Amino acid sequence: MKSNLLPISEEGLKTVAISAAIAALLSLLDFEFLAFIAFCITLFFIYIFRNPERVLPSFDKGSVTAPSDGTVKSIEELNDSEYAYKIVIESDYLDVAFLRIPLDVTVESVTLYKGTRVSKKSKLFNDMNEYATIVFSDEYDNKCKVVHQLKKSCTPLFLSLIKKQNLRQSLRYGFMLNGITTLYLPSNFRLNVNIGNELKASESLMGYFS
Repeated sequence: MKSNLLPISEEGLKTVAISAAIAALLSLLDFEFLAFIAFCITLFFIYIFRNPERVLPSFDKGSVTAPSDGTVKSIEELNDSEYAYKIVIESDYLDVAFLRIPLDVTVESVTLYKGTRVSKKSKLFNDMNEYATIVFSDEYDNKCKVVHQLKKSCTPLFLSLIKKQNLRQSLRYGFMLNGITTLYLPSNFRLNVNIGNELKASESLMGYFS
């Protein structure tokens, strides 16, 4: 996943291929209207599973970039000995679904919990939906905890991480189509985002460790 150079994500290739095959079959059978609908659905799948390249801007050392595309929904100060800030980023089907490493890190821990993929409006959402918890740390032992949780989605949450793995900022590490990313950051972090900001993974600056 980290070196995936295909224009469509590996997670979406099967879905796109099946949709395109159905469109072709319907066209051969002269079901023109249904073939047109299937063709439009195929284009939609190609779009939501797109895999654009991202250029890492020249931020100073200690920078933290967005791990996912989406909109900043909330920023909360925490009374916690380990983390002082909680930032919630919500993405939808129109956002690029790839997850990217927010800073040069070592993977301290990674846990993926399989579950349902019900709507965020459901009472089961917080307790039952699929999610992952990851803790990253940099060379100065600055920690960043990231939680990814799926909303209603046509594909599961994918991660390509191993504990104690060393990774560079901006590398792809996962795929989440239509979900919520929550970042927990310590008190020595200086925020550079506001509620309502539109973020792009690896290109949008979240802030700096002091």
